[in-house]
Amino acid sequence: MASLQCSFHFLGTNPKKYNPSSIFQSYSRTSFTKLSSRVSRQRFLRCTLSMNGCEADHKAPLGTVETRTLSTVPSPAAATERLITAVSDLKSQPPPFSSGIVRLQVPIEQKIGAIDWLHAQNEILPRSFFSRRSDSGRPDLLQDFSSDNGSSDHNPVSVAGIGSAVFFRDLDPFSHDDWRSIRRFLSSKSPLIRAYGGLRFDPTGKIAVEWEHFGSFYFTVPQVEFDEFGGSSMLAATVAWDNELSWTLENAIEALQETMLQVSSVIMRLRRESLGVSVVSKNHVPSEGAYYPAVNNALEIIKDKHSPLSKVVLARSSRIITDTDIDPIAWLARLQCEGQDAYQFCLQPPGAPAFIGNTPERLFHRKHLGVCSEALAATRPRGDSKVREMEIERDLLTSPKDDLEFSIVRENIREKLKTICDRVVVKPHKSVRKLARVQHLYSQLAGQLKREDDEFNILTALHPTPAVCGCPVEEARLLIKQIESFDRGMYAGPIGFFGGGESEFSVGIRSALVEKGLGALIYAGTGIVSGSNPSSEWNELELKISQVKKSSRMLLNTLTAISMSFMKSQIRLICVFCSSLSHLNMSQLCNQSTKERRELRLFNN
Repeated sequence: MASLQCSFHFLGTNPKKYNPSSIFQSYSRTSFTKLSSRVSRQRFLRCTLSMNGCEADHKAPLGTVETRTLSTVPSPAAATERLITAVSDLKSQPPPFSSGIVRLQVPIEQKIGAIDWLHAQNEILPRSFFSRRSDSGRPDLLQDFSSDNGSSDHNPVSVAGIGSAVFFRDLDPFSHDDWRSIRRFLSSKSPLIRAYGGLRFDPTGKIAVEWEHFGSFYFTVPQVEFDEFGGSSMLAATVAWDNELSWTLENAIEALQETMLQVSSVIMRLRRESLGVSVVSKNHVPSEGAYYPAVNNALEIIKDKHSPLSKVVLARSSRIITDTDIDPIAWLARLQCEGQDAYQFCLQPPGAPAFIGNTPERLFHRKHLGVCSEALAATRPRGDSKVREMEIERDLLTSPKDDLEFSIVRENIREKLKTICDRVVVKPHKSVRKLARVQHLYSQLAGQLKREDDEFNILTALHPTPAVCGCPVEEARLLIKQIESFDRGMYAGPIGFFGGGESEFSVGIRSALVEKGLGALIYAGTGIVSGSNPSSEWNELELKISQVKKSSRMLLNTLTAISMSFMKSQIRLICVFCSSLSHLNMSQLCNQSTKERRELRLFNN
């Protein structure tokens, strides 16, 4: 019963403590929204419970890692109802293990966008999103090294999650033991049980206040997950428990039931066009005046014959303040519209800002013993005509400065892969990769791992790449610490997922940290090598964030129009849930729901 009361607080149904009508009389709509958000966030932080998998004994195997697939249904609403019943059945017939993870999944006939589903959910819950990029038109070198002949149709295009069945976070740098703690919850027999998250660019650096909730690394297996496939969808619910951590199966199921009560099945496709949010102010760190001396300082070190440094990547943090709060999921949907040839991601731990990005760069993709990476460096804009496009491409391919920058990246990755692979293939040697607004020099590298459990070594070998740090890496990292006066956080860090059968990580560039009431921090960087020019590098920074800045104008919350439909869906699902548990007086619940509808109408007037 306590868990149900906790969920009602989420919906604002504790009239003894909070009277929305009296509050509304004293506050404007904007103030009311902020107060409601603050109250909901406080309730969420009290109610959200999960376990930190890093605190467990990583050497002790889980009692069970399993996936149960239920019959296909026609809609998300039917899938939600099916899962509510399945979770109730799991509670009445629990697995006989002191630890484990169980995923319940319901295939859906319709193809629904995972990002549209995520936008319909309660924004106070922890959120995660990862969308794989489209590699159509490029050779897949991984096929030559992977033993998997399965269909790619079984791999989600995009995954959205809310809540956390189990999370992994620490202030200390990501270690081999931390990786083994994550792998403990994964199995090749349950390939869609995945831990989504990322690592800081510099795990040894001081964590700034805006990045505190992310720790040195943060991964999560979502409680409720929506998977988007090529022609269908899937809704899943996951419970994880470990009695040694004082987090029992009963605890896990109650927490999942609280989250399930808040799942919305009313999903509308997000508007992708500009929706009219204005930037009130913008502040760069470093400013243009401070950036030029920093570049010249780096060039002096690179030119010093006693210095091993051949490249360093200097980044910039741009704080934008907008006239209304930025909706990170709507912003990401806009980026996704333009970035089909890129990864999109969102990480938002409990009570934290949302870290979103639209990155073209892959760190690595592992499938069984096959692993692939890529070199991506040097930047040019796209041309406004075929003739101009060919001129820019020719200039990019023949530029000595850009060839040097690109060669440093490619050869560094090749050498790193050789340390963990039996053989490495580079193909093509150098080409041009064209994105929506920019183009880069590009090469793909692939190899066969010496052992399938080398993933931690892949991460530590490849991150950070010269494309986001410099070369040699340690010298470049030390110079970045000296020059940059802001915390990169997870910008330019590995962002992706660990899975039982495969894992994939992007590089967290072209990204922003969206803070409620504080606008956003937009990040970008450029590679400094011999021949770099401060003015040109500053212009490249502007070019790289042009897509992000353009998309930020579209941020307008579209949920108001479907609020009533959402509430009707919530009422129906709560009734189904409570009917299966037989814990609540149904007439009392319906009266409470009617009151919710009246208050919602008052707020919308």
